[in-house]
Amino acid sequence: MANSKWIATIASIWIQCSSGASYAFSIYSSVLKSSQGYDQSTLDTISVFKDIGANAGVLSGLLYFYAAVHGRRLAGGPWVVHVAGAIQCFAGYFLIWLAVAGVISRPTVPLMCFYMFLAAHAQTFFNTANVVTAVQNFPNYGGTIVGVMKGFLGLSGAILIQVYQTILRGNPTSFILMIALLPSITPLLLMCLVTIAPANTVDEKKHLNGLSMVAVTVAVYLMILIIIENIFSLPLWVRIVTFLVLLLLLGYPLKIAISARRDEVQCSSQTLSIETYPLMDERESLQSFTDTDSHDVNKNLLQAMKTLDFWLLFIAMACGMGSGLATINNMNQIGGSFGYNTIAINTLVSLWSIWNFSGRFGAGYVSDIFLHKKEWARPLFIAITLATMTIGHVIIALGFHGNLYMGSIIVGVSYGSQWSLMPTITSEIFGVMHMGTIFNTISIASPIGSYLLSVRVIGYIYDEHASGKGNSCYGTKCFMLSFLIMACVTLFGSFVALVLFFRTRKYYRFVVVRRLRHSAKW
Repeated sequence: MANSKWIATIASIWIQCSSGASYAFSIYSSVLKSSQGYDQSTLDTISVFKDIGANAGVLSGLLYFYAAVHGRRLAGGPWVVHVAGAIQCFAGYFLIWLAVAGVISRPTVPLMCFYMFLAAHAQTFFNTANVVTAVQNFPNYGGTIVGVMKGFLGLSGAILIQVYQTILRGNPTSFILMIALLPSITPLLLMCLVTIAPANTVDEKKHLNGLSMVAVTVAVYLMILIIIENIFSLPLWVRIVTFLVLLLLLGYPLKIAISARRDEVQCSSQTLSIETYPLMDERESLQSFTDTDSHDVNKNLLQAMKTLDFWLLFIAMACGMGSGLATINNMNQIGGSFGYNTIAINTLVSLWSIWNFSGRFGAGYVSDIFLHKKEWARPLFIAITLATMTIGHVIIALGFHGNLYMGSIIVGVSYGSQWSLMPTITSEIFGVMHMGTIFNTISIASPIGSYLLSVRVIGYIYDEHASGKGNSCYGTKCFMLSFLIMACVTLFGSFVALVLFFRTRKYYRFVVVRRLRHSAKW
């Protein structure tokens, strides 16, 4: 039972639920800024190092390849990657907590940037171990399983905030200590269950749909809970009850895994087990496709970087992920400039996790449907979601009443979509053998875009208008120009994604879709 891919999936989901501390940066950014005496540009610089750490996962991809692919016969596996992540997570956030709490002397800005980088870098190790293992276990439904994994990671910010509000009752300094402990302990407890076991013996889609329904239920429950908390002041006993209900919902996937495992046992006694193969290992289809020079199976990182497709995907992600990160990292200051109170801002941060989840899960699931049924190449959905994100940025720039709620929904969903589409497209174009290294390299586009837009655009323009105590700025002038610039950036990214779509649509039709129809029915 322990080496079942379904149990591995549930363990990965639970690890993902605790791994997204970087998405809750706005909860403690104010106390970090005040305790260390930072201005807005300095805080944005530190947040960029958080983004770099959370996205620069090349080392995690290399470690996964050597530990989980080459090292399986030597007692290696995804657990090695989880251990490396847990060590970094605890060390980084614990040092930040010591500085904010005044236990150690105030570190220099470069040193604080390093602490933040180390803490956030752990997320790439957890994410790589869970996502790449899931894709290898479910090669026929890459979009769906990546959407589920990335979706729960997107929800983790809201889940951690629920823990914070239930147990810590609004103490952001203690929240930093909590995210040093909880995301480090959880993977150490569950890592031995996350194994590569890709045997295909049951109706995978049925059980994956079950996990998808649980994910949607958790998201809806969190959204309702966040809205209620914004309207009413809940007593402690109510918070405890709602938190226990959340834990029960997160535990329900175990029932699905047990049911799927039971079906596997019954099926294996009646039919021969079907051996699955890497997502891009369809040799006959590749030979029948004329463009084999640009689309070869299982490219390594250097081979992938020599292709135009890699750089088109990289540029599109810099535009979409960069502007999305710049938005969430500055949510506290954006809300303050528009006159939102602390409760409303915390609500926006929590709801961002819901919209982030909706994009991650929805884009993976919907793109799978259109790929299987309509033969639509997945890059088209990147173009659509980036064009939609442009509208969200314009809405935030206009500054009308309620604009931040509406704009954050559009930007959050569109931003989350990139995180399920990009890894899946990477596995389909470049293969799964080096997937962890390649998609983590493309993820570096996110902090690059975030730095340019958050520090060089948002931070600079904000500080130009800031005045008075705390270098604060109020009114639409603080962010209007910044978000209009970001709208232009995401529109450009949409055109880049369209170029990638036209370059790969024949490849998807004659290789990817053919393999899917050969191996399984929708």
